[in-house]
Amino acid sequence: MWLVVGLGNPGPKYARHRHNVGFMVLDRLARHLGVTDFRDKFRGLFARGQLGGTDVVLLAPQTFMNLSGESVQAAMSFFKVPLERVVVVHDELDLPFGRMRLKVGGGAAGHNGIRSVTNLCGGPDFCRLRVGVGRPAGGRDPVGHVLGDFSTQESAELDDVLEAAVSALTDLVQHGPEVAMNKHNRNSPREVSNG
Repeated sequence: MWLVVGLGNPGPKYARHRHNVGFMVLDRLARHLGVTDFRDKFRGLFARGQLGGTDVVLLAPQTFMNLSGESVQAAMSFFKVPLERVVVVHDELDLPFGRMRLKVGGGAAGHNGIRSVTNLCGGPDFCRLRVGVGRPAGGRDPVGHVLGDFSTQESAELDDVLEAAVSALTDLVQHGPEVAMNKHNRNSPREVSNG
């Protein structure tokens, strides 16, 4: 069993923010799996499904970003999912929009959701799918950037990004981190389309 966590902030006010791309990926994955019955538990919304014959739990913490670890820890404990079978999908300032990277372990790099999961769930050695949102131009405030909506151009390309993220998660669950990283860390939707 894998626990797939999408990070974001709850409520319609935040729904289209760059910081909520983890929720967006989780929603797209749920659609691919035909999962519609999300329930309120673990201080989050969760559902169960199957991905290529493997049981998965999808979790969207509803704690706000900086307390995400509380929800993740509760779900890990209930389903007895080890840390190495947890994958957290989150926004990444240090990757340009349209690029993503899978990795295992590492620091929080200023991301409060990742810091919370690391602190409460037994360390940093979980999988991450880092979805690029880019840094704001002209040295603008990065907080305002991640707590803002995707631009019109980004929104037009977001569908491809979400599909690529689902593909990366599918390979991660079915074939493991090493195979998935080798395949998906080479290209992004934008790089492939410019091919």
